[in-house]
Order: sequence, then C-alpha cells, then structure tokens
Amino acid sequence: MGSLLAGSPVPLSAWELWACASTVLKTHGDKAALHIAEQIGALALKGDDEGIRTWQEIAKRIEQLQTGAEAPGTRH
Repeated sequence: MGSLLAGSPVPLSAWELWACASTVLKTHGDKAALHIAEQIGALALKGDDEGIRTWQEIAKRIEQLQTGAEAPGTRH
C-alpha cells in the first residue's frame, strides 16, 4: 500500500493562500520577502514548479496585506 502523501499535490485554495500570507507576515515581519525568496530558491533547486507558483501567490498576497489592499471577497 502506498503512502497517503504520494501523488500530485493539491493546490491551495484562495483562503489557504491568504492564511499562509498572513502567517508568514506575522512570523517573519519585515523579513517576509527574504523568507519567501529562500523558499522559492530551495524549490527551484528541486525543480518544484508548483511549489514555486504557490510561494509566488503567497508573495502577491503579502504585498497586498502590506499595502492595505483588500482581500477579494472581504468587502462588506
């Protein structure tokens, strides 16, 4: 029987990407960009294109959080 983790990764939902962005920003503060660059660099060395795209999406959301742009679907 194979591992439950075997196979293609499931892409993160928009909500999960926003949660990741918020967590990275809270954890790393003004060093968040450096943390993301390190993650992307490590994934590039492994050839993990999906992982790179995921971190790029997280980076976009961090930029929006830092500039005060609203997350889609949060307007009341």
